[in-house]
Amino acid sequence: MPALRERKEDVPMLANYFAAKMCESAGRRVSGITAAARRQLLAYSWPGNVRELGNAIERAVVLGAGEYIEPEDLPDELLEAPGVPSDGYHESVREARRTIIRDALQQAGGSQVEAAKLLGINSTYLSRLIRNLDLRTRTHPAE
Repeated sequence: MPALRERKEDVPMLANYFAAKMCESAGRRVSGITAAARRQLLAYSWPGNVRELGNAIERAVVLGAGEYIEPEDLPDELLEAPGVPSDGYHESVREARRTIIRDALQQAGGSQVEAAKLLGINSTYLSRLIRNLDLRTRTHPAE
């Protein structure tokens, strides 16, 4: 079966399915997903495939306050990913994260392990941030 990023036409149907399922288990009513949130979902690359989509919708149902799932109900990782339409806030956060990571990598001489130590985060998490922020072509691999 092809990856979800290759089956974008399935994303809205799967998102609606997960929303209905989560509403039932959470005892919450959600009438649907706004067009803006749907655009965000369609623009994301879904490296975690269907499981990641299910987790994103679960978060939106549990933490959302409105009748519809809005972009702000979706995980920050999704909203700050390259290629995903962004408002001013999330674009500023994305750029700040890029700057912080670039600076740490420069201080660490390109070592992701050392940069992670400088940032006080796990090197696996730093690798994921580098990938999600589209910095991988501009950095050296983990040592």
